[in-house]
Amino acid sequence: MKFKFTFLLLFVLGYGFAQNNKTENLVMISLDGYRWQELFKGADPVLIFDKKFRNQDSAAFFKKYWDVNEKVRREKLMPFFWNTLVNKGQLYGNRDLGNKVSLRNDYWFSYPGRSETLCGFYDPKINSNDYPNNPNENVLEFINKQKGYEGKVVTFASWGAVSRIVNRDRNGMLVNIPGEEVKEKDLSESQVLANEIQHYLPEYFGKSIRFDVHTYALTKSYIQQNHPKVVYIDFGDTDELAHAGQYDSYLDAAHYLDAMIGSLWNTMQQDPFYKGKTTFVIYPDHGRGLGDKWTSHGKSAPHSDETWLVVLGPDSPVLGEVKSSNHIYQDQFAQTFAHLLGFDFKANHPVGEPVKGVVKK
Repeated sequence: MKFKFTFLLLFVLGYGFAQNNKTENLVMISLDGYRWQELFKGADPVLIFDKKFRNQDSAAFFKKYWDVNEKVRREKLMPFFWNTLVNKGQLYGNRDLGNKVSLRNDYWFSYPGRSETLCGFYDPKINSNDYPNNPNENVLEFINKQKGYEGKVVTFASWGAVSRIVNRDRNGMLVNIPGEEVKEKDLSESQVLANEIQHYLPEYFGKSIRFDVHTYALTKSYIQQNHPKVVYIDFGDTDELAHAGQYDSYLDAAHYLDAMIGSLWNTMQQDPFYKGKTTFVIYPDHGRGLGDKWTSHGKSAPHSDETWLVVLGPDSPVLGEVKSSNHIYQDQFAQTFAHLLGFDFKANHPVGEPVKGVVKK
């Protein structure tokens, strides 16, 4: 009897935790290597005026992104973030205010950063972008096993390595990467077009990378046709253009990603399946260096461990730009994602604690 009572109590408590959450759908968006400096301060005055880092030299370009006031600059660069996401959600990571978000891992580049974020765990063995399939279980496959979420967790990525990071060979989830078309029984016209157009631009950064606009088109058309409950979108233009030393194009990439995210949010809020029941979380996988080292990340580029986090949804109090002194780490994100849906993420490894304040108690 004691065992039955304990089991019943745990069931009721767990059920109550899940039912208290209004969030039924989750959209996780990674902006590869996008610095907190641009997000919070707009165009970097050291870089935007350095001719070696830009191809554009027109008055229109500077009018688009430059102002002496950094708050004006940041709104010019990312208007949806600052006019909607921040006003209605939470934004962490302005280190000038003492609000810090950092990587836990010691490598400060792509595979380890994504793995830490999705697994809620820093595995020191994952030390290369060429690392094979990730042995650590991630929050996506955990959610995919929960009642009502089976087969409704999908990933669209601009970088091929994401299939190994999420380990689709192990979990069988839909993970769409460059060069792959969405294959469903009933494709919409927009899905057919999205499948097609990704093959019609040069492989500017190599076969394993596609431009974010293609990832966006494939993702949005899939959402409209199939209504998945959890979507992970992995964008990469900001990192690739930064490595290329093209600061003007890096700013353009951030600006267009802001617009794409805004369009996706507005579209989903007009759909009864998602309206009022969907949370967006947005973050990078790592930061970048400063000055001439802005093109790089990793240990050779100090400050590359500095990141940020945005949350917008029905279960997250409106805090705006969080200005309190605090320090959170990227290995806390996975459990935070799970808690937004009312779950407690368990895996074959330790999992970081959720970020306090993201989910209403």
